[in-house]
Amino acid sequence: MSGNLVARSIHDLTAAAWFGGSLMGAVGLNGATAQAQDPAERTRLSSLGWKRWAPVQTGAFAAHLTTWGPILWKNKGRYSQQDGVMRWTWIKAGVTVAGAAVTLYAGVLGKKVDELSEEGAKGATEPRTAASPELAQAQKQLRQLQWTIPVLAGTVVVLGAKHGEMQRPKNVKAGVLKS
Repeated sequence: MSGNLVARSIHDLTAAAWFGGSLMGAVGLNGATAQAQDPAERTRLSSLGWKRWAPVQTGAFAAHLTTWGPILWKNKGRYSQQDGVMRWTWIKAGVTVAGAAVTLYAGVLGKKVDELSEEGAKGATEPRTAASPELAQAQKQLRQLQWTIPVLAGTVVVLGAKHGEMQRPKNVKAGVLKS
């Protein structure tokens, strides 16, 4: 297996892990913890699940970013010669950075929810009426971010597929002739 294929495979798999993990967390983990009988357990169990996922997520991001350099280097000639490759690369980079920032911010909010978990909640991202303003605000923001993150991660996966399609010989030829 060529080095570029390995790098591209790792790059795509780590984006898929980010997408799948964030979607499963929003639907499965946060949804399931809302069923806990004790309101304090709802936020505590969700926090425990997200803490267990965090090292995997961090490793996936690190691997994703590490493979970026070799992929860029291997395809450097196409950026200037093939129409659209540089534009789509910048778009993918922007979405990746935005998604990483949103994911990091969700982690900060999740830590706040964990610290206030003894207050209890309706669900992982649904505050109780008597929740402190800090907990309620963090949960409301997390409710939005839990869906924003898979959208951004999914967009990175789709843009990776777009890059793959642009590498087909007929598309390279058409893109070089167009530029």
